[in-house]
Amino acid sequence: MIPRKRRPADGLVAATVVLLAAGLGVSLVVAVSFGTTRLPVGQVYTVLRYELAHRLLGQPIPEAWAPGTAVHDVVWLIRLPRLVLAAAVGSSLSLCGVAMQAIVKNPLADPYILGVSSGAGLGVTLAVLLGVGTALGGNYVGLMAFAGALAISFAVVVLANVGGRANSVKLLLAGSALSAVCGAGSQFLLYIHSADRAATEILRWTMGSLAAADWPVNGVMLTVAAGGTAFFLTQSRTLNLMLLGDETAVTLGTDLYRYRLVYLTVSALLVGFSVYAAGAIGFVGLVVPHVVRLLFGTDHRRLVPLCALSGALFLLWADVLCRTILPGNEIPVGILTAMLGAPVFLYLMVRRRYGFGGGEA
Repeated sequence: MIPRKRRPADGLVAATVVLLAAGLGVSLVVAVSFGTTRLPVGQVYTVLRYELAHRLLGQPIPEAWAPGTAVHDVVWLIRLPRLVLAAAVGSSLSLCGVAMQAIVKNPLADPYILGVSSGAGLGVTLAVLLGVGTALGGNYVGLMAFAGALAISFAVVVLANVGGRANSVKLLLAGSALSAVCGAGSQFLLYIHSADRAATEILRWTMGSLAAADWPVNGVMLTVAAGGTAFFLTQSRTLNLMLLGDETAVTLGTDLYRYRLVYLTVSALLVGFSVYAAGAIGFVGLVVPHVVRLLFGTDHRRLVPLCALSGALFLLWADVLCRTILPGNEIPVGILTAMLGAPVFLYLMVRRRYGFGGGEA
């Protein structure tokens, strides 16, 4: 087990939260300037100032910066929506990673690795190709993604506990197996379906992309992300108890079984809508909590807000890198996060004695 490091003072953690929040706001302005065509930050700020003043205060937008002009449309309709979506999705996936790692007492837990993203992807495939769930209303694709994520979340836990208590190997095997089943189901439906447009949509979800971001979808995703963050901020004590184990929690008067079901449901909601909005983006829920935990310890009073903000910043700038690393081309953000996250996953696999809440890695 790794020797415990001295925990940063609460004041330092609070200052870090403030700096991350301020950095997120600044990043949303600065990152808009990056792209195929570079825009001065001053122009970006001017467009945002006029647009927000118009929407919040009803002030008119000068003709030079009005909708229909090149700078306005690039800033407000193309780049800013995808950056806002990146922040919401990155925050949601990071929170899911924190919750799942506490539930199973294992730093290897992640929505992508445990197959939850694949379950959400299968739900999206069924909705797009076969129209399953249309009776649920206009947002049925997102609801089907949530249903798929929820089903796989519970299935992984059930399979991992067959024949004895779940451990890291059984969780990984169960997640890999169910992920393969969901992936095969999605590919089979895609193979027998002839609609090119639907195939393109499914391919985008498979690789993970923020290119289809728009303000209506962002509104839903921001609501889900904010609700998930607010919920887990109130659950730090129970999440900490999960690291101590069920026996200790019972002696303290808390039955963790019901909380696990609730946390899995909330995590499935976050993952489902993230997949619906941006596709399967892997390893964010693994990398961000791992780094934050190394720097600030395992206390979830610190982990939850720090991971929410760090995840938002991580995916925001990952999207910028995807749009600029190859001039004239855009790399799907899911490919980049996999390239960054896979080495971290292998590192955690090799480092068997991780010292995470007393659980094995």
